[in-house]
Amino acid sequence: MTFFIFAGDMLVMAFMICLVVWVSLRGSKELLHRSSIIPLEDEDRDA
Repeated sequence: MTFFIFAGDMLVMAFMICLVVWVSLRGSKELLHRSSIIPLEDEDRDA
């Protein structure tokens, strides 16, 4: 049972890595920059 959980985790990790590589190769530098600063700009600055 542990092997199936481990194998499933590895498949999900491989999918995520492929997704990041695909987006990095297909996107422009401006798109990648805007996407990378989303976590930095999620706070409400007006408060």
